[in-house]
Amino acid sequence: MTLRLVLGDQLNARHRWFTEVDDSIVYVLMEVRQETDYVLHHAQKILAIFAAMRDFARQLRAAGHRVHYIGIDQPPSARAITANLDALAAEYGATSVQYQAPDEWRLDQQLYLHGRASKVPWRMDDTDHFYTSRHEAADIFKGRKQWLMEFFYRQLRVKHGVLMEDAKQPAGGQWNFDHDNRKPWRGVPAEPPDARTPHDHRPLWQSIVDAGVNSFGDPQADRLPWPLNRAEALRQLDAFVERGLPHFGDFQDAMSSKAWRLFHSLLSFALNVKMLQPREVVERAQAACEAGAAPLAAVEGFIRQILGWREYVRGVYWTQMPDYVEKNFFGHQRPLPRWFWDGKTKMNCVAHAITQSLEEAHAHHIQRLMVIGNFALLAGLHPTEVHRWYLGIYIDAFEWVELPNTVGMSQFADGGFLATKPYVSSAAYIDRMGDYCKGCHYDKKARLGETACPFNALYWDFFRRNRASLERNPRIGMVYRQLEKMDHAAIAGFTEQARVMLAKLDAL
Repeated sequence: MTLRLVLGDQLNARHRWFTEVDDSIVYVLMEVRQETDYVLHHAQKILAIFAAMRDFARQLRAAGHRVHYIGIDQPPSARAITANLDALAAEYGATSVQYQAPDEWRLDQQLYLHGRASKVPWRMDDTDHFYTSRHEAADIFKGRKQWLMEFFYRQLRVKHGVLMEDAKQPAGGQWNFDHDNRKPWRGVPAEPPDARTPHDHRPLWQSIVDAGVNSFGDPQADRLPWPLNRAEALRQLDAFVERGLPHFGDFQDAMSSKAWRLFHSLLSFALNVKMLQPREVVERAQAACEAGAAPLAAVEGFIRQILGWREYVRGVYWTQMPDYVEKNFFGHQRPLPRWFWDGKTKMNCVAHAITQSLEEAHAHHIQRLMVIGNFALLAGLHPTEVHRWYLGIYIDAFEWVELPNTVGMSQFADGGFLATKPYVSSAAYIDRMGDYCKGCHYDKKARLGETACPFNALYWDFFRRNRASLERNPRIGMVYRQLEKMDHAAIAGFTEQARVMLAKLDAL
C-alpha cells in the first residue's frame, strides 16, 4: 500500500500520478491548521484552496482513485501534515509514502527531514508543472556576475521556441515590448465582464470559522468567484484570450478607481495551485498572436510574466532560501500602519489598493509594487512584516513567488540581487498611470504642508538618507543629480516633512 500526499497547491489533474487507477494507492489531501496558521491569511485564500481541494478529491474519486480526505472540522486537522501521514501509514499498513516536490522551502524541509527519519520509505516526485527545475536559473547564471531576468527570459524563449521567428531571432525583431505597454486607461476600451463563476461556499466557510481559524478580509462565502477546478480555469483562460489579452499590453500598468480588473487575466490563482499549466497558457497566448487575435506587444508582455518573471523568481527563491526571508538591506524597522488591515488612510491610491485587496484578495502588479510596496519602502517598514502581509492577503501568494517579489523587487531588501534599482516614485508616477489623485485629501504636487502628498517628501527623503547605499547605482544617478541642485532650505524642508509624517503613519 502506498500513500500519496497531494498538497493544496498541487491540484494538477493531468499529473502522471493520475494516469492509471491503482487500488494499492491512497491519495491523501488534508485541511490542516499548520497551513492556515503559519501566517494570517485572507479569508478567500483559505476558502478557495479548501473548496478546490474538495472538488479535486471528488474528481479523483469519480475517476476510481482511492482518497483519504481530512477536513478542517475533523480532529486530525490540528496535527501537522507529517503526523497525519504517520498515522495514516499505520492505519493503512503503508509500505511507502510519496509526495510531489513542495514549492515552499518550509514544507520541503519538513517533508524531507521527516521522510529521512521514517521507518517507511518516502519518495519525492516532481510536480510536472514548471518550465524549469528548481536550480536551473542558478545553472543559467553560473559564472555571471549579476542575475538579470531579461537574460534568463531570452534563454527560455530560445530553449522552448516561444515567440521566435527562427532559432535565434525573436518575433517582431525585438525581445521586449515593455515600452509599448505603459498607457493609462481612461475608460476606453471598456473593461470586459468578469469571466469567473461565483460559488456559494457558506457551509465550508462556517466549518472554517467553527474550527477557530483566524483570517482577515471579505470571504465572499456566498459568491466566491475563484475557480474550483481545471474546467472552470480553462473557461476563464478562454475568456481572457478573447476579451482581455488584446488590450492587456496597452493597459497592464494602468490603475483605476473605476475598474479593478481591467484587462488582467486573474489566472494566477489557477496557475499557482496548478489547475492550469504555464505551457498551455503561454501556448494559448502565442496562438492568439499568430492568428492575429492579439497584438504581439500584448502577447509578449503577458508571456514575459509567466515564462520570464514567474520562472525567474522561483529560481531566485530556491537559490537564496532559507536566509532570504531575513534580508533587510536598509535596516528598516517600522511596523505596518494599522490601515494595512482596514484600508482607512487618507491617501486615496493606498486606500483603494488596500481596500480592493481586502475585498477581492487581489491587486495587480503595479498596485502591489508602485502603490503599496512603494509606500512601504519609502516609509521604511520592516520588510519581513511587509512580506508576511503580502503572503497572507493575496489569493495567489505562495512563498516561492511572493517572497522574491516582496523582499527583492518591492522592498529592495536583498540589496539588488533581484532588482537593479529600488522601485519607488513620487506622486507623479501614480497620477500618470491612474486616476487615484483626483479627489484625494492630499495634493499630488505639493511637497510641504498638511495636505502635501506623503509620497513626495518621503521619496526625496528616502534617497537622501540612503545616499551612501544608492548613489553609485547607475540606474538612479539622475535622482542624485537633482538632489545636488536643491538648496539647503529645500532639503531641510522635505526632511522635516518626512520626519513629521513618519512619526504619525497611522494618521496619514
